[in-house]
Amino acid sequence: MLRLLSSLLLVALASGCGQPSHNPSSRVVNGEEAVPHSWPWQVSLQYEMGGSFHHTCGGSLITPDWVLTAGHCIMPYLNYRVVLGEHEHGVEEGSEQVIPINAGELFVHPKWNSECVNCGNNIALVKLSRSAQLGDAVQLACLPPAGEILPNGAPCYISGWGRLSTNGPLPTKLQQALLPVVDYEHCSRWDWWGHYVKRTMVCAGGYIQAHSLSSDTHQPRLLSPLQGDSGGPLNCPADNGTWQVHGIASFVSPSGCNTLKKPTMFTRVSAFIDWIEETIANN
Repeated sequence: MLRLLSSLLLVALASGCGQPSHNPSSRVVNGEEAVPHSWPWQVSLQYEMGGSFHHTCGGSLITPDWVLTAGHCIMPYLNYRVVLGEHEHGVEEGSEQVIPINAGELFVHPKWNSECVNCGNNIALVKLSRSAQLGDAVQLACLPPAGEILPNGAPCYISGWGRLSTNGPLPTKLQQALLPVVDYEHCSRWDWWGHYVKRTMVCAGGYIQAHSLSSDTHQPRLLSPLQGDSGGPLNCPADNGTWQVHGIASFVSPSGCNTLKKPTMFTRVSAFIDWIEETIANN
């Protein structure tokens, strides 16, 4: 296992992971358009319907051949592709790389259960049919060390093409928003997420109202693939000046994304390093 982990870390470090050529804005509170290509590991996962492809989820490029996303983003009967180097949907910017996904190259965590959102394990890997070409607009994400837990208040950013307001339109340009981490001690309190939060998750936000979604159910609900942010990264600064993907956007409160005392919930990537390494090594 140590050899597998060392292999992935060497690939990432050699490629300069987590170091965007275009620095992200540091003043975002309620969300705004991201600086183009400031999250160069951000991908658009798209599915085919009616002869055309549609954005469904975000994801993170973690090696030249693999993308990390959420388990609930993957439907085995759909045909997928990944678009890297994307900023504005529907506009040819010259930086995009469109890479098909072969059937059978979608790997959802074996313990993911779509009937039990808060049980955890909402994570998947997608193998690209050809390697991504790295450059200013396309770079690798750094992953955190196995088991690492972020402190309360760590300044992380969510990025994606999710809705800007309740029932609002989907943006065409990549958005970002500051979501400070809420530690397990606070997030598991009865008036926050209570028993719904697991130690394999990361809570972020919950103090301010950011771009939101709506629902009539009283149960936690997935960041629906139709909303656009699902599977996307929670980007957090590391001590060495790089960014690490600590979370995968998973589910939100019935009242919406990042509502008071109901942070957005992410799969904690550092809890699944072994599974990531094993899946890549075996496929």
